[in-house]
Amino acid sequence: MGDLSALKDVLFPNAVGMVLDRLSEVGGVIVAEARSAVTELRCPDCATASRRVHSRYGRRLAEYPVGGRRVVVKLEVRRFFCDAAGCGRRTFVEQVQGLTTRYARASPGVKRLWRSVALTAGGRPGMRLCRSLAVPAGRARLLGQLHAPDVPTRSPRVLGVDDFAFRRSRTYGTILLDVETATPIDLLSDRTSETLAAWLTAHPGAEIICRDRDSGYSRAIKEAAPDATEVADRWHMHQNLSAAVEKTCHQHRSCLHKYALDDVDAPAPPTAPPAALLPLTPPLDNIPATPLMQRVTERHAEIHRLREATWTISAIARRFGLDRKTVRRYLTTDLEVLIASARDRRPRQLDSCRPYLQQRFVDGCTNAAQLYREIHEHGYRGNHQAVRLYIRTLRGGTAAAEPPRPIPTPCRITSWTMRPRDGLSREEQDQLDEVRIACPDIATACDLARVFAGRVRDRRGHLLADWVREAETNGPGPVRGFAVRLPPPGLGRRPRRHDARLQLRSRRRARQPSGSGR
Repeated sequence: MGDLSALKDVLFPNAVGMVLDRLSEVGGVIVAEARSAVTELRCPDCATASRRVHSRYGRRLAEYPVGGRRVVVKLEVRRFFCDAAGCGRRTFVEQVQGLTTRYARASPGVKRLWRSVALTAGGRPGMRLCRSLAVPAGRARLLGQLHAPDVPTRSPRVLGVDDFAFRRSRTYGTILLDVETATPIDLLSDRTSETLAAWLTAHPGAEIICRDRDSGYSRAIKEAAPDATEVADRWHMHQNLSAAVEKTCHQHRSCLHKYALDDVDAPAPPTAPPAALLPLTPPLDNIPATPLMQRVTERHAEIHRLREATWTISAIARRFGLDRKTVRRYLTTDLEVLIASARDRRPRQLDSCRPYLQQRFVDGCTNAAQLYREIHEHGYRGNHQAVRLYIRTLRGGTAAAEPPRPIPTPCRITSWTMRPRDGLSREEQDQLDEVRIACPDIATACDLARVFAGRVRDRRGHLLADWVREAETNGPGPVRGFAVRLPPPGLGRRPRRHDARLQLRSRRRARQPSGSGR
């Protein structure tokens, strides 16, 4: 028996609680007869301990080959009774850790080997390779290893919940992960609270749930897992704060425009061709109804009409095929800001041709069609309507002799704010300082965001209480709204989040919004 115990440790090092009774060779195949030494098991549903055996039966499992010969394990397993009155499972079968899984005919190690062979060689070539490796498997079995694994009957101790897009801005689902092992465990068909609540009810056991700040997930957790500790994912907190800072910048773009104009001295009408002449953006009332303006205007009016008719944000999003965040932006942002941000989203093709058009206009050529033909011969690929609009601004005298300061987009200002200051170039630091001088509200939002990002980055969640009080007192509207919905440790709003070690999830690195990100 001592020799078999030593052989067991060599042949089956991962099998926990297994006793090797006999080892033999039959037709070139090594056959190991074994059983489990565990006397008490817990029900996989209710975790009630049981010693009462219902029945026994045998299982055959493939194991790693030894000396080029196949290894087959004949394992005697027991079925136990579950005596818990409220449990729906009357019996359950024991599993040997490291050797067996439900419905499997091979050990986990052999299944990993088959999966690697299937990924590398495919079906039929992999079948021939496995035959030479002494772990034979058919084509269907190899390809079956590439399918999704069985979802565990119980939730992992630390569960991660997040949404993902089947089709961006249209169809979303929910991904569930084991945070401790960084392993996906299931995908849900949508991101509604009902679907997540049903999954949590069917898979109990989660002690800590890491989620974003979506209210639907919060309702599902309160309903189906009220004893679980909810942890705010720090990446989502960064994302939500970035959105609040960007919204503040949108609301105060007029301050930046005014600062850029005040910094330029008003010149006298030029009597000679200027060296550089850039036009100001014409007022929105004077811009012709382009397809972009018409689409944004109509959608803005229709969304507000449906909202006044008591439509929910989700219903409006489904009606237009938009994301709910986009619908909220239409509801909370002025039409002028929406149109300005849409127009400023990307550089115009005409920008590189403006100095030439300005020079030709001063020389006396004011025919838009002629000027369009000239720049088209030099590589301009835009339409003639843009040239006509630009020449109209020159005729109306709305062009400035000196260019105003370029105004950074709200997205770019947010990117500068959320990044560490030592990670900015000298030019970016100077532009951010000018933005802060131009608008005190944006400066306050930047200061609060930098403090918050630093505390989250350094995992000092216990210091967020002072930050929340400061933001609620002095912060601009969007940042104040973010702070109101953020219950840090010590404020007593949700006692289940008072553990400072769990307040900031540290497994996922916080990503900062890029200048071109949403």
